[in-house]
Amino acid sequence: MKRRNSISKSHSRWNKKLLAVLFLSFCFGCLVLMQARYDRIRMIISSPPPFVQRPKIAFLFIARNRLPLEIVWDAFFQVDWGEASMIQAERILLKNALMDSFNERFVFLSDSCLPLYGFSYTYDYIMSTPNSFVDSFADTKEGRYNPKMHPVIPVHNWRKGSQWVVLRRKHAEVVVEDDMVYPVFQQHCRRKSLPEFWRDHPLPADGSKEHNCIPDEHYVQTLLAQKGLEGEITRRTLTHTSWDLSSSKVRERRGWHPVTYKMSDATAEVIQSIKDIDNINYETESRKEWCSSKGKPAHCFLFARKFTRSAGLRLLNESVLGVSNEGIDEA
Repeated sequence: MKRRNSISKSHSRWNKKLLAVLFLSFCFGCLVLMQARYDRIRMIISSPPPFVQRPKIAFLFIARNRLPLEIVWDAFFQVDWGEASMIQAERILLKNALMDSFNERFVFLSDSCLPLYGFSYTYDYIMSTPNSFVDSFADTKEGRYNPKMHPVIPVHNWRKGSQWVVLRRKHAEVVVEDDMVYPVFQQHCRRKSLPEFWRDHPLPADGSKEHNCIPDEHYVQTLLAQKGLEGEITRRTLTHTSWDLSSSKVRERRGWHPVTYKMSDATAEVIQSIKDIDNINYETESRKEWCSSKGKPAHCFLFARKFTRSAGLRLLNESVLGVSNEGIDEA
């Protein structure tokens, strides 16, 4: 009997010890877990906030070969921080630029364009509105519309304007995904036969029946009108072009080519005269577009063309453009 009591007491003490060990283990485990959570919370608090990618602007240069003014554009980006084939080139550029999901604006520029202001001002100006900037107006005078485009493209959707557009992502996607308007342009929108193009296209027997359709001056504008998106665009370009209205002796050819600014033309006065423009007049629509940004009167243009390389260097060296020339090699 005594032996049985002794065994029972021994088991009881062992059970108490086991419970004590389990309790201590549980407490230790809780302490370790709490410490781990505390360390994690302290690490999160002390670590820098996660990087948030700022929406970007894709600058898309349409160039035959090199960029003669790349020296100016290089400085710009260092600041704080005729034919249907032309349309196809634009679509390819947009398709590739859209692959970067952070690209929210898409700026078309030529190889002779200059920035008129620094990057920060340009960025804020473009990003301050949800609209695309598309020079677009009803084309009623020049007979560029080809009736064969009907009914896919009705004449009331026919638009003209500058190809130097700034598109928001939604509109860039519309251009890339278009499989209705572009094929019609390929088939029925062609430049009128002129002497400089006779090498590629024979002169027609009756030139009066030709429609002088220059695809890149109509495509984006007409496509957005066709899609009912004109309410989402600011109907003006941000790129200034000075059209030569008197260089040709042939009346119908006047105004076909923009003025080219050479080194002797590249003065602070010329640049300032472009910057001072605050409205654009559209005669065919009896419309005057007063330029604004963030709801306030603003300069109409952020870029200008056509400037030679020597003209760009002069403006850069004289600090006329508001971009830095530090570290730029003039050679």
